[in-house]
Amino acid sequence: MPRRTKVDPNLSTRVLRVRLKDKHAAWLRESAFHVNQVFNYANELSYKVWQRERRFIGSDEIDRYTAGATREGLPLHSQTVQAVTQELVARRKQHRKVKLRWRVSNGPRRSLGWIPFKASAIRYRNGQVFFSGKPLSLWDSYGLADYELGTGNLSEDARGRWYLNVTIKVKKRPKPPTGLVGRSVGIDLGLKDFAATSDAEVFSLDKPYRKYEEALAVAQRAGKKERVRAIHSIIRNSRKDQLHKLSTAFVEEYDVIFIGNVNASALAKTRMAKSVLDAGWGMFRTMAQYKCDDAGVWFDEVDEAFSTQTCSCCKRRTGPKGLEGLGIREWACLECGAYHHRDINSSENILAAGRRRLAEGIPVLPAPCAATVG
Repeated sequence: MPRRTKVDPNLSTRVLRVRLKDKHAAWLRESAFHVNQVFNYANELSYKVWQRERRFIGSDEIDRYTAGATREGLPLHSQTVQAVTQELVARRKQHRKVKLRWRVSNGPRRSLGWIPFKASAIRYRNGQVFFSGKPLSLWDSYGLADYELGTGNLSEDARGRWYLNVTIKVKKRPKPPTGLVGRSVGIDLGLKDFAATSDAEVFSLDKPYRKYEEALAVAQRAGKKERVRAIHSIIRNSRKDQLHKLSTAFVEEYDVIFIGNVNASALAKTRMAKSVLDAGWGMFRTMAQYKCDDAGVWFDEVDEAFSTQTCSCCKRRTGPKGLEGLGIREWACLECGAYHHRDINSSENILAAGRRRLAEGIPVLPAPCAATVG
């Protein structure tokens, strides 16, 4: 019989990522080795059952085969073993595969360390987390004592550093009724400038990959793998830091946020791939969405098709079109004469489209138009 879980609509789940101190790395790597063995055993068992009986076994059935392993000397918490089998079944279903790739513990194709756990297997006390009876020191930048720790995992990054990734429950701020929504904004994401808003603001961010591209190439040609990993980490952290600061600023300033649904995945397959991935559009939208959810701010992604070509004043499609028009940053409408900044005009159209999707209690206000050319 399926288990029923009562969900509190006033709470949302978040994942905190906290770095563990390096002195625990050897013990964690050893534990990750045993996790890999459990994963590979369950993976092979599941595959053999499918070959023999043409059916998929669930985690409960796999657990019957692994029961007692910890008593026989497997140095893992029993609930960690169960968490491994649950993860295997979930990923098998997600990727629609009969058999997953084996987790490799040694060699150049080694899988990064990973140790899952359930909520009952971890405790926080006096600045340390206790896992399998072992105290793990960490840099507690979130104040974990203030939260009830849930399920999660211990994971290793490419530089050999270990992190605690744990779920917590945070209280949502209620969203205001649709008729009382205050200041709203439309956001257009771009490559030349990261974002333009319907308030006629343009935000330019550093391009971390482009900034370190030359140093990365030098390290790669010299075969300095540790240096390559360090530069990639700097690039990743720099990008996340910028996007966190900007998304937080938007959430604190506005009550309603509409953002264009630019298809980053499709553009990442074109010749603009490096620039698109460096911008981090998907990461920014994810950050803005969960921060809005917690802060009680309306958030919505709207269709931005033809938003750069449509005049935000007269709604006629008179803007620059095609590949030859991509370099035109400002233009004048041939119908009403309004003069537009390409990205700001797009953000105004995004705002108008978002307002139309809200409840009827919110008035659809016309976007302010620039002075006409005359």
